[in-house]
Amino acid sequence: MIQEYQLRVLPQVAANEQSLRHYIAEEYGTDERSLTAVRILKRSIDARQRTIFVNLKVRAYVNEMPEDDEFVHTEYPDVSDAPQVVVVGAGPGGLFAALRLIELGLRPIVLERGKDVHERKKDLARIRQEQRVDPESNYCFGEGGAGAYSDGKLYTRSKKRGSVEKILNVFCQHGASTAILADAHPHIGTDRLPRVIENMRNTILRCGGEVHFQTKMTRLIMEDNKVIGVEAVHLPLGSDASLCEEPFLGPVILATGHSARDVYRYLAEAKVEIEAKGIAVGVRLEHPSQLIDQIQYHSKQGRGKYLPAAEYSFVQQVDGRGVYSFCMCPGGFVIPAATDKEQIVVNGMSPSNRGGQWSNSGMVVEIRPEDISSETRSDSDELTTALKVLHFQEEIERDCWQQGNRRQTAPAQRMADFVNGRLSYDLPRTSYAPGLISSPLHFWLPKGVTKRLQEGFKVFGRQAHGFLTNEAVMIAAETRTSSPVRILRDAETLMHVRVKGLFPCGEGAGYAGGIVSAGIDGERCAECCKDYLEGE
Repeated sequence: MIQEYQLRVLPQVAANEQSLRHYIAEEYGTDERSLTAVRILKRSIDARQRTIFVNLKVRAYVNEMPEDDEFVHTEYPDVSDAPQVVVVGAGPGGLFAALRLIELGLRPIVLERGKDVHERKKDLARIRQEQRVDPESNYCFGEGGAGAYSDGKLYTRSKKRGSVEKILNVFCQHGASTAILADAHPHIGTDRLPRVIENMRNTILRCGGEVHFQTKMTRLIMEDNKVIGVEAVHLPLGSDASLCEEPFLGPVILATGHSARDVYRYLAEAKVEIEAKGIAVGVRLEHPSQLIDQIQYHSKQGRGKYLPAAEYSFVQQVDGRGVYSFCMCPGGFVIPAATDKEQIVVNGMSPSNRGGQWSNSGMVVEIRPEDISSETRSDSDELTTALKVLHFQEEIERDCWQQGNRRQTAPAQRMADFVNGRLSYDLPRTSYAPGLISSPLHFWLPKGVTKRLQEGFKVFGRQAHGFLTNEAVMIAAETRTSSPVRILRDAETLMHVRVKGLFPCGEGAGYAGGIVSAGIDGERCAECCKDYLEGE
């Protein structure tokens, strides 16, 4: 017999299967010896009151053995001789597009400007240790995209466009823990996600697809106003890329990520319709993780033995714009996420155990395209309409570079000092490896961002006593929350409105906001590409 139960239990009861079996036997009058297994289907923590509870949906197996696999397998056939589709970008949008193409009987040709996960890791170490940014291999570019080495959080509110469960099951099939199927805020961890990404690549290759690293798209190949492929250059170390041009033919799924600014500029010059899109801009806010645990779990002891590192989520309207926390990383690290020289950009990540001594999140302010003329300090005559939000991003990142002594040393300020308009004469210890330099963020950040963050922090401090503190440090700047550009596409076919054969995809196209939503969009683009080829 198989029974499902909704449980509300203390953390120590939810800590392991043995304690759950004992609880179920006591609560429902079942002989504990007959409970062969208990499988957790859904799990969330309720920390609203002083007594913390864990809400569980469990499946209990009474005198039966559970099925071998906890996830649904997807079959991937051999597509070696199938029609091919070019997928530009090997982030979550591109990888899930490629896997879905294989399911549909099409052969993906994946082009990635960066390196594979192992080689990419060496370039990330150089950013931290030597403050050298490789513009083709960094925290945004390379196999797995921005998510591979910046956390692997899988929580999404995107329910309408596709199956979240399908995306999570595909991750499990390629090596992710099945805990992501149960957790309310699933998370793979930056230490484990690279292996999962590599397994996804191996599936593509095993089924007859291709994956080309250090291969950068330079232009679309068009014929009769229809995209029939791309030109790309190969970027092996020490070579002249201009000598290595190669065409890759087929309809194109363009999944280049939210930081591929050269692609946006190319599309604008090629008269492919794009438009400016709203983003959010602010800082990374870092607290000691023990302090966040104490605040969120209402206890001086913090998380204790049975609870994970605490999360938080804040949102507030200030002067008509949202101020909110973004990409919260419990027990994590702040990382340098620039994609070129003379930029400072920060992001956050957490290992799978979330065991670090700091917790951080983006603290950002909503920016709409119509805000730019008053926010930016650039000459507005130089801003093209479609790229003006991109230019706004770039200006803030250059300002950070200047404030950081033209290195990856990030400008920073204690939180309470920022709210009160005071320079911080010293800074707390930090997880940010390149180091911090004290800077008056309240003075040089855009005024609309500064004023709204200051007011938002006051509200958050009242909502969570102890959150607004000089123990926390603000690290500038968080600018890559989403794409500053949207590539226009038809709502039904997902093709670019005016150009057949081009399928803008994922975060870089302005239609996703995280790993799962990008994966869902990638699958939808693959399906629309299949329909397009069948209609040719």
